Amino acid sequence: MNAFEIIGGKKLKGEIHPQGAKNEALQIISAVLLTEEKITVSNIPDIKDVNKLIELLGDLGVEVNRLSKDTYTFEAKNIDLEFFKSATFKSKGGSLRGSIMIVGPLLARFGQAAIPKPGGDKIGRRRLDTHFLGFEKLGAKFVYDAKESFFNVDATNLKGAYILLDEASVTGTANIVMAAVLAKGITTIYNAACEPYLQQLCKMLNRMGARITGIGSNLLTIEGVTKLGGTEHRMLPDMIEIGSFIGLAAMTESEITIKNVCYDELGVIPDVFRKLGINFERRGDDIYIPSQKHYIIDTFIDGSILTIADSPWPGFTPDLLSIVLVIATQAKGSILIHQKMFESRLFFVDKLIEMGAQIILCDPHRATVNGINKQYKLRGISMTSPDIRAGVSLLIAALSAEGTSTIYNIEQIERGYQDIDTRLRALGAQIKRVDANSPSH
Repeated sequence: MNAFEIIGGKKLKGEIHPQGAKNEALQIISAVLLTEEKITVSNIPDIKDVNKLIELLGDLGVEVNRLSKDTYTFEAKNIDLEFFKSATFKSKGGSLRGSIMIVGPLLARFGQAAIPKPGGDKIGRRRLDTHFLGFEKLGAKFVYDAKESFFNVDATNLKGAYILLDEASVTGTANIVMAAVLAKGITTIYNAACEPYLQQLCKMLNRMGARITGIGSNLLTIEGVTKLGGTEHRMLPDMIEIGSFIGLAAMTESEITIKNVCYDELGVIPDVFRKLGINFERRGDDIYIPSQKHYIIDTFIDGSILTIADSPWPGFTPDLLSIVLVIATQAKGSILIHQKMFESRLFFVDKLIEMGAQIILCDPHRATVNGINKQYKLRGISMTSPDIRAGVSLLIAALSAEGTSTIYNIEQIERGYQDIDTRLRALGAQIKRVDANSPSH
């Protein structure tokens, strides 16, 4: 078990490249199962959740070749459907939430799949009903084996259908789209998620020969085809990383340039950070953030306290709310953070309070932050990362704090952020990896 030891309070400087988008990667890599032809994917992040999924595809019989650090080819010619019944699949599939994403493509192409009850983040009840209800509308039949915690799925006769999703789930929409592209007839998905990552998946499927219209809206129409071919695809940069780096620059008064951000795909994210008083400018496709001593949180037009809440795209992504919360602790002004979509994502604020932040946790979904306007720095402490996004928020807090902080359970951070310590050191951060079990820790 590793931990990060961070000596905070240093100004950083330089350029940083965001990694490929984790949430897009899990969809795109699963989609290679839809064809036996070769698919080349570049800008793949080198992180645990993605590497585990690639390994799982290899076990299934996909021929995987790594051309460079971020580029792979996939050929799903010979898939071993018996692998589903193996203990290996049960343990690997169960420990990876992204494994649910292979079900749609396998149902579409082979008419059958099995899935262990997925694992992943501890951020409340993340239901999979949306996926299953969508597959059932297309004609799939599910049998849950409670003793083995396993779902077996039969989909020998998928037919297009009208599907009104009970929630605009990104992974649910992606999975149903992948099942529908090879189903007979026309599928309409209403209340579909419309995130850039999902748009990327739909565009890639269309290049493979699918017929999807309405991309970018919440009403997708999919005309089933009999076969899909190969293609090449490049992933978007991870907008959660981009937002995290904007926050990092503000908290540490650093001058940072974030390179190649695909700015036009960032939606409201830049606007939300501007509401927190952070100055930055777009330079071509880069974001330049100057060193800034103070930043003042906006109010609403009538002078009332600003609320920032998450909502499905094109609203503000829930993955960045914990970053916004941390940044607000050092701003001037007050803000209400409303985390609507997950009920325990705010449970890391006790660590920030211990570091000296002024936060009132109103309930599992809402926190009020009174910014201290950098009158004093946060204090370094020892803490444990509960999930990916809280982990990076605590990391940003530690980099801005006075003194030394230790963050345990960094495996959670590394599930979503590639070489984060190396990339931060390149900006001048004092961060090192230590053995969490050594006597000094």
